[in-house]
Amino acid sequence: MSFTILGTGKAVPEYVMTNDELSTMVETSDEWIRTRTGIEERRVCKSETLTDLTVTAAKAALEDAGITAAGLDLIICSTMRGENITPSQGCMIQKELGADCPAFDVNAACSGFIYALDIADGYFVRKKVKHVLIVSMDNLSNITDWTDRSTCVLFGDGGAAAVLGEGDDLLSINITAKGDDRVLIIPHGSNSSPFYEHEEKKAVLHMMGNEVYKFAVKAMADGITKSVQDAGLALSDVDCVIPHQANIRIINASAKNLDIDREKFFCNVQHYGNTSSGSVPLALDEASHSGFIKKGDIIAMCAFGAGLTTGSCVIRWNK
Repeated sequence: MSFTILGTGKAVPEYVMTNDELSTMVETSDEWIRTRTGIEERRVCKSETLTDLTVTAAKAALEDAGITAAGLDLIICSTMRGENITPSQGCMIQKELGADCPAFDVNAACSGFIYALDIADGYFVRKKVKHVLIVSMDNLSNITDWTDRSTCVLFGDGGAAAVLGEGDDLLSINITAKGDDRVLIIPHGSNSSPFYEHEEKKAVLHMMGNEVYKFAVKAMADGITKSVQDAGLALSDVDCVIPHQANIRIINASAKNLDIDREKFFCNVQHYGNTSSGSVPLALDEASHSGFIKKGDIIAMCAFGAGLTTGSCVIRWNK
């Protein structure tokens, strides 16, 4: 006994930043961004807080699942940085929903949603829960260097939530980590201690793009291949792939390496950019509500991110 996905819900900021607007801030252009990333626009928080977005997504997922907050046994929030250092973002979601259950955060960067699914799986297997809420959301505009053309064009704010119930629709799941603070890092930022002797580094994202690309393409292909094999299936059995929405070139290269029809890959990177841990569930929610996936479909999901982490799984869609 593991879980089934009962419902999903998304939340993104209202403000849409186009490539043309971004080109007024740094030396870039719509053509440069589109051809290299596939991104046309992204959402950026102005009036919204991370709590606003996580709670909106959570409420939408609960409604979609037909579950009330009172019926939740656990809340997991995957995010790189909650609105506060403490309390956790999960606890803030619990407070705003009026739920009465344990709540905590997990940070696996862009792989966060699949890490959270793996954690939830353990609770279901131990029969500790009947309903789990996962909310995956990041506010990357707060930790982006808006003067760095190589990174600021890539990211956006937003994410989604999923409600899990008892079931047998998780067919396989794999998570990995390979500690690396060279390829992709966001320093903690200022330190208030008068005794601290190390150099303070600004809390903005630093990334070695070429290294990330090579890691990502291999991670996507290896992760999906292993999860499909672990599920006792063949790649030809996969009806839909929900990849991490980081860059259209990575998605296209992964599709070629996997020998899976590119039309099976759901993509919304053009509208949101890379929303980190929010990326996979945001795509899953839109794939579900647009009819891209249907009941009985075999879905492979895969993500990669800072850490370096990866997550991949195969589920049967039963909604």
